Amino acid sequence: MSEFNWSFPYPSQKMPVLASNVVSTSQPLAAQAGLSMLYKGGNAVDAALATAITLTVVEPVMNGIGGDMFVQIWHEGKLYGLNACGVSPEKWHYPHFQDMPAMPTTGWDCVTVPAQVAGWRALSERFGKLPFETLFEPAIHYAEHGFQVSPTIARIWASQVQKLKDQPGFSQAFLIDGKAPQAGDFWRFPEQARTLRDIAETKGESFYRGALAQKIIDHARQTNGYFTAADLDTAQAEWVEPISQSFRDITLHEIPPNGQGIAALMALGILDHFDIESMGLDSPDFYHVCIESMKSAFAELHQHIADTRYMKVNARDLLAEDYLAAKAGQISMAQAGTPSAGMPKTGGTVYLTAADSQGTMVSFIQSNFHGFGSGVVVPGTGIALHNRGSGFVTTKGHVNCVGPRKKPMHTIIPGFITRNGAPLMSFGVMGGSMQAQGHLQMAARLGAFSQNPQAMSDAPRFRVENGPVVHIEAHTPAAVIQTLQNRGHKLLIAPADSLEFGSAQLIYKTGHGYIAASDSRRDGQAVGF
Repeated sequence: MSEFNWSFPYPSQKMPVLASNVVSTSQPLAAQAGLSMLYKGGNAVDAALATAITLTVVEPVMNGIGGDMFVQIWHEGKLYGLNACGVSPEKWHYPHFQDMPAMPTTGWDCVTVPAQVAGWRALSERFGKLPFETLFEPAIHYAEHGFQVSPTIARIWASQVQKLKDQPGFSQAFLIDGKAPQAGDFWRFPEQARTLRDIAETKGESFYRGALAQKIIDHARQTNGYFTAADLDTAQAEWVEPISQSFRDITLHEIPPNGQGIAALMALGILDHFDIESMGLDSPDFYHVCIESMKSAFAELHQHIADTRYMKVNARDLLAEDYLAAKAGQISMAQAGTPSAGMPKTGGTVYLTAADSQGTMVSFIQSNFHGFGSGVVVPGTGIALHNRGSGFVTTKGHVNCVGPRKKPMHTIIPGFITRNGAPLMSFGVMGGSMQAQGHLQMAARLGAFSQNPQAMSDAPRFRVENGPVVHIEAHTPAAVIQTLQNRGHKLLIAPADSLEFGSAQLIYKTGHGYIAASDSRRDGQAVGF
């Protein structure tokens, strides 16, 4: 579609939605799909699942049917956690990877068992109200009848073509004459509709032990992959107890390891030792201590976090008050520090949140990791397999070293905040290592400065990466940038249209309903009634 210019050169500001039933995510059609479940009499869980399933169709550049998912859900006075992360194939023995400087990010060498479909079923069975098949109706409609590709998604789609076009099945599934669809183009994927219908009718069994599973196994056999029937049969969704960290009068909750949520908790616990209120909102000192706290937490994450069966320390030890106080004491206000370990990698994910008038709130994240994932797509199905295995390392003896039937260190994290034991905010900031950093920045702005959800989302963000290098948004105040540079921070100022700072979706509970906000950095939308 080329009748007009798809650039957006002028500042645009979103306003939050105030309602009793709300959904917020990074793609409007998916948000409305979730809202339709609430209109049908479903609850926030039904809304979240319909949104998530629809996102696999309308935002395939960040997630797909072949990924993982994590969830936190507040329901009837209690917070629950769900880890739907798969393990590596049985054939992934270390000698195959030992000479690689790092894990591959494309092809079968980075595909672990996708547990997302198992997670959809587990969440629906435990907390949903509507029939499982009903949750798939909007996604099947868009896959079968088509939709117009939104601008940001078209841009991300095009950026991945060169990297993935030669991976088995990718070009045939996600390109038209070798090209990605442009903004406004009409996209249909009937094969994906058939796959979603099969998953709905079999409650996911087909994906792991039926016709779809056989197609995955056959594709692996024909293209030098690893999956066997026994590998797919390992997929399960595990209910877990969230871990938490207090900051001022709020408490941030995260899914425990193998996820990176503990890095957000550690950074927030370190930050709690600084008087950031006196420093001032958006001041150079505020950014400095947030950045330094995040660097310190990432060093610990990279060193210690993995599949819990292989970790040598536990979450409780890393969140001990005296340990965090010591980490805070190592931060200099005059000089940027250099952590002793590396940082997690960048990536792509979708995040959504939903809440209903009965008080159920869902913080939900699913991902193919880097964009479309591994680039491996199962023919005739629309199943793009994630590259979550690239979250392993190839360093022999490391707790997160690649090996068979093992979960990798995981980046996707849904956030949840309580106050005095009561639900306050369901939120997330999708985007690889941006997620833990985004959680820190949102929690700091809420706990210390009581910013509203849309302002928290709109505020300039930083993103610490390898080096350490600090990426910072173009609309960050000039005085902040100059002071950080004077203190030795290696800054990279991102262009105004950068997509490297994630996408936040937030739902804040009020006395009469909710305030829902959606990030202006994406095509997303908060909706409600």
